[in-house]
Amino acid sequence: MLLVIDCGNTNTGFAVYKNTNCVGSWRTSTNISRTADEYAVWLTELLALRGLVINDIEGIIIANVVPETSFNLINLCEKYFEIRPMVVGETEVDLGITIDIDDPKEVGADRVVNAVAALDRYKGSLIVVDFGTATTFDVVDADGTYRGGVIAPGINLSLEALYNAAARLPRISISETKTNESSIKTSNVIGKSTKAAMHSGIFWGYIGLIEGIVTRIKREFAKPMTVIGTGGLASIFYNATDSINYIDEDITNAGLVLIYKRNLPWK
Repeated sequence: MLLVIDCGNTNTGFAVYKNTNCVGSWRTSTNISRTADEYAVWLTELLALRGLVINDIEGIIIANVVPETSFNLINLCEKYFEIRPMVVGETEVDLGITIDIDDPKEVGADRVVNAVAALDRYKGSLIVVDFGTATTFDVVDADGTYRGGVIAPGINLSLEALYNAAARLPRISISETKTNESSIKTSNVIGKSTKAAMHSGIFWGYIGLIEGIVTRIKREFAKPMTVIGTGGLASIFYNATDSINYIDEDITNAGLVLIYKRNLPWK
């Protein structure tokens, strides 16, 4: 079985795959102080709940955008699983795509992995919109070349900045947009309360961001493009705009599985 680790700025995901089937997945907050021992205790217990043990893991691949966590994650793999992990971004790891930007080392591992999976699952030129700590738009052409993209502040980051900068504004959660009918009806823009106005601003503001950037990318690229949304918040916006063609929430893990298989045998 394969353990995939996706370390993002906010959360770190762990998932176990048997062939291409996910048999267990878990998330924890990204913490640069968390040690290999702490990861091991937490992960061992979660594996056991699925009837799995450490010895079931035969390979590990890591995508990491937080360099400060690298030592402890790699130490976890080597100390407890006795496996040298494959790390996206290391020179010996063949991604299977060409990166056509000024400095290929700058592009985040998660964005490259998303591009790999998108190319495998969809046809033609693509835009992958990832709703994470940052909202990213990544462009991949039909020939398998990563062409660059756009990075905007993430939704929760924007909400936190608004709360911290404005003394009279309350803290709100974007999740309330779809779960609390009193917060905002997506057919309305004008809010009748402070919270409703804030929900409207963040919801319709990001709809405008999505539609505007996608439109400009397509105009600049001058070819038909398919747009894939991913990340935990993608589903909130999917039904409110025609700019996103598909939602694919497991695209990062799928890309990690593909890259690992491409590089077998791995020592």
